[in-house]
Amino acid sequence: MYVHSLTVHPDIRDPSLEYTVRVFVPSPEGDWLSDKSVLECEEECRRAGVLHLMRMGDVVWDIAVGDEGNVGRLVYDGKYLIDLDYTWNPIGDLPKYIPALAFPPSYFHQAIRTGVVTSNPVVHVDISPWGEEIAKNLQLLQDRVKTETPQGAEHNVVRWVHRSSFVIRPPARVMQRGPSVNGWGQPHTPRIAIPDTNNLFIDSGWYGTIVVETEGTNEALADLQERCGPRAFPPQPRPSNPAQQKAQQEVKKVFRILREKSRPGEICIKAVGIKERIL
Repeated sequence: MYVHSLTVHPDIRDPSLEYTVRVFVPSPEGDWLSDKSVLECEEECRRAGVLHLMRMGDVVWDIAVGDEGNVGRLVYDGKYLIDLDYTWNPIGDLPKYIPALAFPPSYFHQAIRTGVVTSNPVVHVDISPWGEEIAKNLQLLQDRVKTETPQGAEHNVVRWVHRSSFVIRPPARVMQRGPSVNGWGQPHTPRIAIPDTNNLFIDSGWYGTIVVETEGTNEALADLQERCGPRAFPPQPRPSNPAQQKAQQEVKKVFRILREKSRPGEICIKAVGIKERIL
């Protein structure tokens, strides 16, 4: 078994770095890991003595099945190894059970590949807590993008986009109660909890401006409004079936990080429409 960057005590792990465990578990089913093979990968981690060091977001790569795309890659959700999500990308994306806001925006860039079609990874983000701010800043704008013809020539294309933004502000530091060496309390920086998660918090890499973008059509606008929640826009009709409601809510959390438009302090995400679904 190969272990990379996990032979350290969990208290001194760098929280900004993604950790990958490499295991060698031959798969009788080929590239696709069966449930039995996934359990065997977990057992390999346990036998190597690293399972107790792992935390949510760590990637386990079964190198026995190859190195094409994301073949053999699994993600640890804090309890179990889970497969990637193939709903939006044929080579797999981060699954919905891993909240993207809990990790730096570039956390998985080296561990989970995006493929040749796009370099922008899929993330699952609930923007409804900032829906009112997004509604206030929403604009219809012209966007110029460069496209390349099969002959190699570049053209500037003008398209309409709906664009808005919201700000994730770092909490103010507070002084903890209790004596210290110099007679003052120790400074403490509160963290922002992620709704509907088990004690997870927004990573500081997301602090700053988040630009939200979608297509310039009425259909895309309605989709973005629904993602913002009923406090920002009037609620739209929903399916009566609870299972369908839940599935629809999950789809509304799917975005792509636009790497070429993002920089520290300003992350650009684009809503992924249902038409992009491949499964």
